[in-house]
Amino acid sequence: RFADSFSPKGEAFFPLTKRPRCTTIILYKIRYRGFTMKYGFIGCGNMGSAVARAVCKGAGAGDVLLANRTPAKAEKLAGELGCACGTNEQVAGICDFIFLGVKPQMMADMLDELSATLESRAESRPFVLVTMAAGLSMQQIRMMAGSGYPIIRMMPNTPVALGDGMIQYCSDDVEPEKMAEWLAAMAPAGRLDAVPEGMMDAASAVSGCGPAWAYQFIEALADGGVAAGLPRAKAQEYAAQTLLGSARMVLETGKHPGELKDAVCSPGGSTIQGVRLLEERAFRGAVTDAVLAAYEKTKDLGKK
Repeated sequence: RFADSFSPKGEAFFPLTKRPRCTTIILYKIRYRGFTMKYGFIGCGNMGSAVARAVCKGAGAGDVLLANRTPAKAEKLAGELGCACGTNEQVAGICDFIFLGVKPQMMADMLDELSATLESRAESRPFVLVTMAAGLSMQQIRMMAGSGYPIIRMMPNTPVALGDGMIQYCSDDVEPEKMAEWLAAMAPAGRLDAVPEGMMDAASAVSGCGPAWAYQFIEALADGGVAAGLPRAKAQEYAAQTLLGSARMVLETGKHPGELKDAVCSPGGSTIQGVRLLEERAFRGAVTDAVLAAYEKTKDLGKK
C-alpha cells in the first residue's frame, strides 16, 4: 500500500505500475515542494477514465496523476495506464491542468474542500481548471472554486477512450501556449471543436448523450438480424460496422445524410419499405425529442 500523506521531507508517495499486466504496485517518490505534474484528474468514472486514457496517449503517462473518491478505482486505472495516483488535494496542489471529472451535484462540495489549496498556489504556480461537468458554466465552477482561475470547459463523450470521441470546448483567461498544450494532449481523444459557451448544453445533448442512443440503435438493428435468422455475434458485428461506415460517409463525403439515405433506397426496394415504417413509427421525431429532453435536463443541472 502507499502513503497518502507527506513525509517530513515533503515527499508524497504515489503508486505507479510499470507493466499493465503486473499487479504489483511499485512506490515512487515525488517531491511535492516545487514539483509539478502536467495533468491531474479528480474523478475516475466513465468519462474521467476515458479522457485520462486519451491524455496518457497524448502527453505520456508519466505526466498524469489520478485521484478518485474510491482510491481503489484510481489505483486500478493507474495500473492499466502506467501513471501515478494520489488524492484530490495532491492533484490540486501540483498539477498544471486539473480535470474535474465529478458529477455536477458533487462539484461544489469537492471544490470547497480544495479552495484553500488552489488559492495558496495560484500566484506561484498558476494552473488551469478543466471541467467536464454537464450543465455547469465556467462562471459557476469559478464561484465554487473561490476565484476566477483560468478555465476550460469541455464536453467529451465516451468514445474518446478509443480516439474517436467528439469534444466541444470553450475557455476563459487561458494563455495561448497553455491552450495549445492542452489541445496537443487531447488530440488522441478524437475531434475537438471550439464553440461559444452558450452552445455547450446543446452540444452535450447531441454528442455527449448520443453514444447511448447509438448503442440502442445498434442493439435494435442486431435484434432485427437475430429475428431474421442471424447468429447474435454476426448480427451485432454487422450492425456496429454499418453505423461506423455510415458515420464515415457523412464526415468524409460532406454530403447531407438525406442524400446518402436516398442513395441506398432503390425504387420499389427493401430499404425504402424500412424507411417508410420508421417514419410511420415516428423514428425521426423520437430521436429529436430525446435530444431536446436531454438538453432540458442538462440545463436543469446548472440550476441546482
